[in-house]
Amino acid sequence: MRSEPSGHVPAGGAEPTDATDPSLETVRPGQPTPGAVGRVGPGAHEGLADPDGAGRRQRHELWMRRALEIAVTGPDTGGAAGPGPAGTVAGSAEPVGVAVEDIPVGAVVYGPDGTELAVGRNERELTGDPTAHAEVLALRRAAERIGRWRLDGCTLVVTLEPCTMCAGALVLSRVSTVIFGAWEPKTGAVGSLWDVLRDRRLNHRPEVYAGVLETESAALLRAFFR
Repeated sequence: MRSEPSGHVPAGGAEPTDATDPSLETVRPGQPTPGAVGRVGPGAHEGLADPDGAGRRQRHELWMRRALEIAVTGPDTGGAAGPGPAGTVAGSAEPVGVAVEDIPVGAVVYGPDGTELAVGRNERELTGDPTAHAEVLALRRAAERIGRWRLDGCTLVVTLEPCTMCAGALVLSRVSTVIFGAWEPKTGAVGSLWDVLRDRRLNHRPEVYAGVLETESAALLRAFFR
């Protein structure tokens, strides 16, 4: 969800504007957010065709449906990786067949070529770990899989707007793109309360697409809290 505000071009045309720029004080959550100079990127409802014929919106929605699946079911219980330690599912601390009342948030990390690298589901209640958010778990597992902490070129897809902790982790991991579903007006740090991912004071700013399958993502959370 990147765009250049109308009529605003930074001096020299080299430094992208972002949410800390005084000229953007009227930008509200849900509006197009600043990005690279001279580029107008698609929002959640735009479908720009890629050279391979797959629309960006369609690809983002497909990936978000996978994240929603993880939010509901948790990591896959099968596959070549086999079971994890002590009766757990590989890639997760969640005991097989045990329902845990964690808020259903799912995240998936995709590699530069679109390959699924890792998934994560919120496991705070399950593990008693305050940092066990879906995004953090997915980032840890993706880094372990590729053998390095830098996730350059990777995309993280998550069903809920990241909080400040997760937004910071996304910056530090150097992911290139972040796609999220529902906005989080109480704790969101990608445009709601803060806009950490596009703060020009940081040394890395991922590209962000917000509101992808927002209705489905929000409905899942509402059902949980009902």
